Amino acid sequence: MPRMIYSPPPRITKAVIPAAGLGTRFLPATKATPKEMLPVVDKPAIQYVVEEAVAAGLSDVLMITGRNKRPLEDHFDRNYELEEALSRKGDLRRLAKVQESSDLATMHYVRQGDPRGLGHAVLCAEPHVGDQPFAVLLGDDLIDPRDPLLARMVEVQEREGGSVVALMEVEPEQIHLYGCAAVEPTAHSDVVKVHDLVEKPEPADAPSNYAIIGRYVLDPAVFGILRKTEPGRGGEIQLTDALQQLSADERTGGPVHGVVFKGRRYDTGDRGDFLRAIVRLACEREDLGPDFRAWLRRFVIEEMQAS
Repeated sequence: MPRMIYSPPPRITKAVIPAAGLGTRFLPATKATPKEMLPVVDKPAIQYVVEEAVAAGLSDVLMITGRNKRPLEDHFDRNYELEEALSRKGDLRRLAKVQESSDLATMHYVRQGDPRGLGHAVLCAEPHVGDQPFAVLLGDDLIDPRDPLLARMVEVQEREGGSVVALMEVEPEQIHLYGCAAVEPTAHSDVVKVHDLVEKPEPADAPSNYAIIGRYVLDPAVFGILRKTEPGRGGEIQLTDALQQLSADERTGGPVHGVVFKGRRYDTGDRGDFLRAIVRLACEREDLGPDFRAWLRRFVIEEMQAS
């Protein structure tokens, strides 16, 4: 009898970043500037997301873009005139920062055209991704690099197969803002088995307080389901609906697991959280933090005295 040869699962190398949104919550700043290019301290928000993908071992990045998103492509491309000017000045520190974004990963771009939701954006990635597992990173969620969530999700997917979603416990009254997962524990304290998903349920109808945040590692079987998924909440094709089908029938594309994240996450899709993310990250920078924290203390004291 011939000996069976074990073939390990393919290594995940591709990341998909949907970036076709209009950024209406940040108008008028986003009238002519993509929201993904708004600076968080001194780097555009989207660069943090690409850096996270690269740190998890994903060297091939596809951005799903739309009209007026050309600055995204320009940022991750070479700027020879600027580089030459900095080189002539001998400003090697800034030259390295300029070149850093263009050297991060192999970047690809495709336009979503008619934006019909996150599920539709993911479906646009099918020709590039093919039949391999892949990651999806939403640009509104910045994950602190000291908390390697995506790397842990890739590890779980390669061990368990199927798909993996990132989960975070939220207050029950906040669950209507998120997709919500019904789960059961596993042998790993930070990993749960997902057996149902609901998009933005009312608190009374939510199966848990585990909210889906913007990181996914997906089995390519999701594409076949998305092609058949009818528009759901808001008239959009919801990725949550496709994942719900995968969790209900593991024969389609394997199980769905969740990694429960308890680290540092910054929601840059909300104006208040965007400002808090800038303050927190600036405070923690070695080059900016000491002076900025001192100023912030004085500012807070003056505000408290004035009130």
